Amino acid sequence: MSNNKHKTFNQDISTWRTFLKLWPYITQHKFVLFLSIILLIVSAFADTSLIGLLRPLLDLGFSMNDQKFLYMAPLYIFGLVLIRGMANYGYSVLLAFISGKIIMRIRQRLFAHYVDAPVTFFDRSSTGRLLSQITYDTDQVAASSSDALITIIRESAFICGLFYTMFSNSWQLSLSLIIVTPIVIALITFISVKFRKLAKSMQNSMGNVTMSVEQMLKGHREIIVFGAQEEESKNFEKVNNKFRRDGMRLVSVSALSTPIIQSVISLAIAFVLLTASDPNLNITPGEFTVVFSSLVALMQPIKNLTSVNANFQKGMAACQTLFSIFEQPLEVDKGIINVDRVQGNISFKNVSFGYETRQELAIKNISFSVPAGKMVALVGRSGSGKSTIASLITRFYDVSQGEILIDGDDIRNFTLYCLRNQIGLVSQNVHLFNDTIANNIAYGRIGEYSREQIQEAAKKANAYDFIMQCEHGFDTRVGESGILLSGGQRQRIAIARALLRDNPILILDEATSALDTESEHAIQKALNDLQKGRTSIVIAHRLSTIENADNILVIDSGEIVENGTHNELLQKNGIYAKLYQANQF
Repeated sequence: MSNNKHKTFNQDISTWRTFLKLWPYITQHKFVLFLSIILLIVSAFADTSLIGLLRPLLDLGFSMNDQKFLYMAPLYIFGLVLIRGMANYGYSVLLAFISGKIIMRIRQRLFAHYVDAPVTFFDRSSTGRLLSQITYDTDQVAASSSDALITIIRESAFICGLFYTMFSNSWQLSLSLIIVTPIVIALITFISVKFRKLAKSMQNSMGNVTMSVEQMLKGHREIIVFGAQEEESKNFEKVNNKFRRDGMRLVSVSALSTPIIQSVISLAIAFVLLTASDPNLNITPGEFTVVFSSLVALMQPIKNLTSVNANFQKGMAACQTLFSIFEQPLEVDKGIINVDRVQGNISFKNVSFGYETRQELAIKNISFSVPAGKMVALVGRSGSGKSTIASLITRFYDVSQGEILIDGDDIRNFTLYCLRNQIGLVSQNVHLFNDTIANNIAYGRIGEYSREQIQEAAKKANAYDFIMQCEHGFDTRVGESGILLSGGQRQRIAIARALLRDNPILILDEATSALDTESEHAIQKALNDLQKGRTSIVIAHRLSTIENADNILVIDSGEIVENGTHNELLQKNGIYAKLYQANQF
């Protein structure tokens, strides 16, 4: 029992700390927030005033036949209803404005965090969950910053107004509240704990739903090829049904809380009726009606406060997730070197590296040098560590041991922008953005290059002809991930992008892997021209890509096991010769 209390206390502290992190976003709109709170209180005052009118209406208007009051009563009621309506409209619009601003800022910050996050962050995270966080979770925050705030302030003010109205009319009849209040508070506290757990479960379930949909969309071709439609549908049904069950449990707890609290309030009403029957109490019909009506009216704000707890806890659970992401480290950039163009001398000195998700090192104590303007090819079986070497040069990952030098300086001493601005990368997995072909070629430098420069790069990459055959030429949109283009066409646009940037260092990670033989021959000359005067690291896929390399490194199990020119390695009759004979690069 004590463990449960301690756990609940910690959860309360955690929720409070999370709200304190959200509070600065809210207080940026102090004036609007203050005005909203005033309007919320005015709205609650109007409601309690309408109930308070029952006493003079019954005692003066009807019992004493006060005609003047009866004539004025409709004006009072109309005025209060008008004030209430204007206040409700005002705070709804103002708080929606605050909520929209908060959600926009959090989404913008989350997107910026994603953009600046290291590659390791995405290695550990599911794309579906990340999408769920920037859509579903941020929407839940609105429940804490707007809807919950409206309910908490307005209903709390309404309850305080009802308490005042009751005690100011008859404190004897209102004594029942002393018994009812702690019971209601205890119930709301208990329900809060349940809501918090269910809200966290719903958040995780939504992440699973989004992840399942994302995997289906990305792997649709594989699904239909392998006939796995039914299997995927069943898998989605499981996660979808889990989300539904969590939602039903949340609704069930919320719905159960209402009749329980109403039952407690009904005991207070019974106490009022019992007390009112005492002939020694001099209670007027108006006083009794006001107290009775106030007790009945208490049910709705208490119900709303209990119900809003669900939204508030969902919002806090979402906030905890979002703020935990903000606490994740961004890419470390302590570099101080910022040059326009390096010469391109690259050296690996005793470099080792291991991925967080694997126990074994991906590369082990590798050392080699690439003089400026020379070409080094990396060959080896799949998974030997070739692409890892390329990822270390661009600092997608930092070395575990050793150092990588460019022109004698550790690459960690370069600013990330400067380092990556020296490198042209064409990988086997080309990603194009849902934009025009021209903007994809000039990506990252849109506006800096003329249309003529973009077209010239496309011609050198053997992409100009197929681009001009598209409906809108260079202004043709390529679709999501370039889906409207073939694999070879996407690869040629990526090569045109590297040609346009004119970097001193080139990394070609199986850059011609998606090209047919005819296209490869046509583009190989462009690649050879591109490599002249530039330092090139080429991960081999076909022999024609590497046979003219100044040096070839054979990578096996993360180690350099052979090196030399093409002819020298063939004469050694080692691993390279076997790969060459089997055509397994």
